[in-house]
Amino acid sequence: MHDHVLHGILDEASRLLAEQGDAVSLMDIARASGVARSTVYRYFPNRATLLESIAQQAIRELSAGLDDAELDSIPVEDALARLTRGFISIGAKYAALAALAPKPNATAPKDIEAPVLRLLERGLADSSLNASWKATTLLKIYGDLVHGAILRTAHDRRQLEQASADVVSIFLDGARSRPTAYRPRHG
Repeated sequence: MHDHVLHGILDEASRLLAEQGDAVSLMDIARASGVARSTVYRYFPNRATLLESIAQQAIRELSAGLDDAELDSIPVEDALARLTRGFISIGAKYAALAALAPKPNATAPKDIEAPVLRLLERGLADSSLNASWKATTLLKIYGDLVHGAILRTAHDRRQLEQASADVVSIFLDGARSRPTAYRPRHG
């Protein structure tokens, strides 16, 4: 019963925060969860505790998705597409975290970051990705693109497929019609 109530509160809190933003109160969350306000406070004595719990649930879901994605067994481009769709899908569910605390820790937990970094390193090694970039730089750029797409799809989940395709396209192909190295003009 304890886990069921806890997950129900977290799911409703994530949904309400994604839909309504920072204006959602713990009382609103209690009402939507079908529990008393005191029950919400028993699990989450304050908003910060609630947001941290939502973040931990999001990380668990992302980790499980990464484990299921079998990124090492498919071509890099396909793996990036699968990864991006999963990140944006799960991220849109937890969009409040991206909106209320953009880049809370600046880096993802190692169990999220490591498989992505391995994928990028594989892409650099097999020339799927431009070898003039470091894998860590690509990781940051990719993360920023995904973060932006999550914010874009938070209020309209119908955009998920297009946002995922856009991120993969921009990341793999760039925004230029003919990719070239950018050189700033002086003068």
